[in-house]
Amino acid sequence: MPAGSTTPNTLDLERYSKPSIFFHWAIVVLIALAYFAIEIRGPKGSDSRIFWSNVHFWCGTLVLSLAVLRLAWRLWHGAPAEIADARVLTFLARLVHLALYVFIFVQPLLGILMINLGGHPVVLAGLGWQIQLVGADPAARPVIKEAHEFLGNLFYWVIGAHALAAIGHHVVLKDGTLRRML
Repeated sequence: MPAGSTTPNTLDLERYSKPSIFFHWAIVVLIALAYFAIEIRGPKGSDSRIFWSNVHFWCGTLVLSLAVLRLAWRLWHGAPAEIADARVLTFLARLVHLALYVFIFVQPLLGILMINLGGHPVVLAGLGWQIQLVGADPAARPVIKEAHEFLGNLFYWVIGAHALAAIGHHVVLKDGTLRRML
């Protein structure tokens, strides 16, 4: 708000805060890199697989860390009012956002658990940090691995729907939804 002004700028009320925008786009980039890394990692035992697996671990760990900060920021600062007048669109937007929040917390945790249940800590290359939440459990590992992979594949679609909805709001509805996060 400019000095001496008593009313906030309406554009500021409609946009997400700079930290919210940073968390959103940083998580987007990290998720894209995590997906990329897992898709091109290479055969077991290869240097390529080790490198890209480490990239994947780093991305997942950073997504989880930023997710905690993002949620704390949102709880503290809030979010702008919803734009959609249609109840169905508002409901769908809330549902997808909830699913995305669950994803950015659950997916990295499942990845960490999967590695731990295989009898290994998640090691963050370069730092030597080891994340060990649980001990080895060969019976539970395949279940967690399947859940991690299923959720990863499912969220290709959820993320795609979220991106298409943002583009649809911008191109078709022209309601400013996308601009609020830029």
